[in-house]
Amino acid sequence: MSVIRKWKAGLFLTMLSLFQLMLAESLWAQIYDIRNSGAVGDGTTDNTLFIQKAIDSCSVTGGTVYIPQGIYLTGTIVLKSNVTLHLSAGSTLLGQPASRFYPYQNSGIPFYGEDWAKQALIFCKNQKNVAIEGRGTIDGQGAAFVTTTLKKPDRYRDRPYLLWFAGCENVSVTDVQLRNSAFWMQHYLGCKKVRIDGISIWNHSNKNNDMMDIDGCSYVTVSNVTGDSDDDGITIKSTSPLVSEHITITNCVLSSHCSAIKFGTESVGGFRNITISNCVIKPSAQEKTIYGKPAGIGGLAMEMVDGGIMEQITVSNLVIDGPEVPIFVRLGNRARKYVATAPTPPLGKMKNINISDIVATNAGITGCSVSGVGNAYVENVSLRNIRVEFAGGGMAADVSRKIEELEDHYPEGTMFGKLPSYGFFIRHVKGLNMSGISLSTKTPEQRPAFFISDAESFSILDIAAKQVTPTLVMVEKSKNGILAAKSYDFPSGNLLKKDAESKNVKVRLE
Repeated sequence: MSVIRKWKAGLFLTMLSLFQLMLAESLWAQIYDIRNSGAVGDGTTDNTLFIQKAIDSCSVTGGTVYIPQGIYLTGTIVLKSNVTLHLSAGSTLLGQPASRFYPYQNSGIPFYGEDWAKQALIFCKNQKNVAIEGRGTIDGQGAAFVTTTLKKPDRYRDRPYLLWFAGCENVSVTDVQLRNSAFWMQHYLGCKKVRIDGISIWNHSNKNNDMMDIDGCSYVTVSNVTGDSDDDGITIKSTSPLVSEHITITNCVLSSHCSAIKFGTESVGGFRNITISNCVIKPSAQEKTIYGKPAGIGGLAMEMVDGGIMEQITVSNLVIDGPEVPIFVRLGNRARKYVATAPTPPLGKMKNINISDIVATNAGITGCSVSGVGNAYVENVSLRNIRVEFAGGGMAADVSRKIEELEDHYPEGTMFGKLPSYGFFIRHVKGLNMSGISLSTKTPEQRPAFFISDAESFSILDIAAKQVTPTLVMVEKSKNGILAAKSYDFPSGNLLKKDAESKNVKVRLE
């Protein structure tokens, strides 16, 4: 019996070893090393066809295309379903420095920009289960694409994105380093279930160097991103009727010469059910600018000017150091069509927005603002626990300066010039609740901390301002408001100044 048992045990072990070997071979067969397709990592060989061959083979079985250590020069490569592009540590995908290596692509989704944004280093359309991962680098050599002599709209042409995903599902981009795009660094257009985590971004080589554009996508998570860009940072867009919705952004460290976190400017479909939290915004490491300001124009910019709806948005726990305008909320009426044959967008809607727990330092002289237009009000806005340090230096003459509506203008935190308040300028707003607002200035101010114009149903509670100006809050053409402050901080005569058109605006000293 012992001989039979030993024979059975030996047979079992042999079969197990064969199974393990078959499994290992099966797993290895799903890893496609680009060197086996002919790729050479010498920085000069054009590897476009070799990398594409590996991707095409991998898409049949599903698996991983492996980029080993080395510098692999390439033009456009097309990512396909069930393929993970893995960049090992020490590897670089280096974009060809000329437009001819980037054939025009069609996203299949009509969007504003489709006439000129047609190229990408990595392109992926209508695919599922695709990923880019690893500790390697993708570098677009964007400075090689000269645009200084071109005029609109041609100045946008023939500059490829670094990454372009359109109409895809289950997209993952993790850990990689993205560098030097000729245009936007990443464009996610009309995608579902997108995960962006742990990536590092540097984009200061050309015009329109956005860090990331989430455009008409749903079920998106963005986390643990460290990025520095000349143009806008993490940007949520709606360049088509597709709504950007069900999005979370968290735990990021961002720098931008323009706006670090931005909604818009394109807003055709709109934005819904989005939360942003636990992010640090700091001055760029790149002092030389193409657009914007070295420390940034805006921290948080929420802009609706091409129709659409913005609703159910929560922003919390931001540290903002440096941008001229830490908070800018704007409903305008540029009404730009997303394609020539589309109807003119109607006035957009902006409502149910909560912004809380913000600490901002080194802001400029401009001031923050929440503003709609005369026939389109921003509705139901909450600003809580916000502490801002401004530059100061405003004069009494700034208070009476007429602030034009500019409803059809490009929205930017500095668009109105120096505001009539050093803290918050509120205009065309219904349902505003501000509490726990603490404001200070580095130099003396003659403007009020708050200027309220054409507002309805508003409250400003628990006010703290180190700069006691002749008037703390100015109110015009508004109704149904309440202001509250500690009596020892603000003599009653300094708290409120209102015009004759304002009705039922009350003061409460605590």
